[in-house]
Amino acid sequence: MAQSIRDYEKLAVDIVDAVGGKENIVNATRCATRLRLVLKETPKDANKKVSGLTGVITVVENNGQFQVVIGTHVGKVFDKVQTLVDLDETSSEDAPKGSIVNRVIATMSAVFAPFIYILAAAGLLQGCLIIINMINPGFASTGTYEVLSFISWAPFTFLPIFIAITASKHFKCNTFIAVACCAALVSPDWASIASRIAGGEAVTFLGIGLAETTYTSTVLPPLFLVLALSYLEKFVDKVIPEVVKSLFTPFICILVMVPLTILVIGPVSDGVATAIANGYNALYNFAPVIAAAVIGGFWQVVGIFGVHWGVTPMVLANFDMYGQDTFQAFQTMAVVAQMGAAFGVFLKSKRQETKSVALSAGITGIFGITEPTIYGVTLRFKKPFICACISGAVAAAVASFFNSVYYVYAGLPGLLTVVNAIGANPTSIVGELIGCAIAIIGSIVLVQIVGFDEGQASDEENQENEEVKAMDEVAATVLAGTKEIKSPLSGKVIALSEIDDPVFAGGAMGNGIAIEPTDNKVYAPFDGEIEFIAESKHAIGLKSEDGVELLIHVGMDTVQMDGKGFDVKVKANEKVKAGELLLEFDKEAIQKAGYSLITPVVITNSFEFEQKQLCLDQEISYGKSIINLSAVNA
Repeated sequence: MAQSIRDYEKLAVDIVDAVGGKENIVNATRCATRLRLVLKETPKDANKKVSGLTGVITVVENNGQFQVVIGTHVGKVFDKVQTLVDLDETSSEDAPKGSIVNRVIATMSAVFAPFIYILAAAGLLQGCLIIINMINPGFASTGTYEVLSFISWAPFTFLPIFIAITASKHFKCNTFIAVACCAALVSPDWASIASRIAGGEAVTFLGIGLAETTYTSTVLPPLFLVLALSYLEKFVDKVIPEVVKSLFTPFICILVMVPLTILVIGPVSDGVATAIANGYNALYNFAPVIAAAVIGGFWQVVGIFGVHWGVTPMVLANFDMYGQDTFQAFQTMAVVAQMGAAFGVFLKSKRQETKSVALSAGITGIFGITEPTIYGVTLRFKKPFICACISGAVAAAVASFFNSVYYVYAGLPGLLTVVNAIGANPTSIVGELIGCAIAIIGSIVLVQIVGFDEGQASDEENQENEEVKAMDEVAATVLAGTKEIKSPLSGKVIALSEIDDPVFAGGAMGNGIAIEPTDNKVYAPFDGEIEFIAESKHAIGLKSEDGVELLIHVGMDTVQMDGKGFDVKVKANEKVKAGELLLEFDKEAIQKAGYSLITPVVITNSFEFEQKQLCLDQEISYGKSIINLSAVNA
């Protein structure tokens, strides 16, 4: 179990570094508890490195994604990752293709994860209104209810606009054009036209009859609209003269995409969503007990691999078409069963540390967030996870006998969302409450009966902790005395905090100095080994014989030059001596391309050393001492 931390910015930097740097990241999104990365290629040791970082619960590699499970603080880590990785500049063409299924699931995750809490909050508000109306039936006729009601429905009504924002980022097209197109779909004027068509009136566009499809609360029509828009926008950008591109690109895209959607894309994709929803409903109607048991028993197994977003369009289609959904009713059983298992571990465990973790995870599970519960408790000890799956399956099967359904969408199904089962069928909420009771109590009882091997897990963790402690001790005392870091370049020494780059200036990559070079050569500052060479040849990482890790980054944003103007003289993993020539660079070419020559020289493991910077604001030649290092414990 990872320790709690507060330095989320450093965690983000460490994750980016461990997965191969920002150049290796194609896309980054987040959900409730996970940082989801799409990588060009996954380094062999990335999983081990990231899993070992303080603040990371676990790592899941699935569906073309490198998923870092962090917990409820994932937003803070994601915000920092966004500043480190310029995703708008990343080409989607570099993304691993993978299977169609994996690509679909990855798309659903990228589209829905950013605003799932908004939908969850709106659903929770609707649940509160249901309870208030039960207690006071007259409340439904008040203005207060009307205001709160339309607030709760607004995110669902304008769901296509939310999808336009996230999908445009995923498909790499203009967000504002996407929003403009999807806003047209939810326009009251189109709703009026669709109503007239539904009433039998024939309405045409350029002689082609229009369908009665409406797009509020829909998922697939806006999603496919933005996908098609991404291709159209690229084509238009190529053929439109630069001088009028800013005006005519959105003009042409809106003029083409909105009619194309209401004529073709909308009716077809809406039909697909309807077919998927009807397919699940047919399966449920054929064997409701089996369908319920499978969902209640295996839903959290699906969630482990991060593929659960794939069902979101189906669930939303059910609510849109029928005003109810059984899938989420049974999802709830799977979620509360894991929560119950965590409380079971709390009661069964004899170790105070395990009790504390289990109690905290169980409380988090009340809100429908199960990653800390699964990875920190139930799956960690294995048997409690199985107990929860069994209890969830039984609970969902029992709930199916009561025809339990959700009448309101729940972004994060859990104990707090059971009120969503209150509706036209009075037995629905009864079944949901009985099912939840079975899931919770059943999991607790099964864990007490079956037990779990707490000692083995604890021993493994103690061993890991001892190894980490030993490594920390070695790292902190590797320097016998003071070590001098010599300048790899000739030029003017500048404080790192003064350069125009927030990542380096803020110390996110580590402490050090910057040099404005007067020469075009970079030399080894110490005896050591070349750890890496950037594909664009603008940066070199070295490690000294006594453990100092140094990054030399020639120029600002010079990664954009794709190696032009850089001549590397060494290879990765090669041993080098102090003063050996590492690379040459073309100063004029860099400046002509519009990039700064200022070169950060950063100690990436600077937290292990005490440092004294020398020669600030001075002209120096290569080989002169610029930094003194000493061990933290020296």
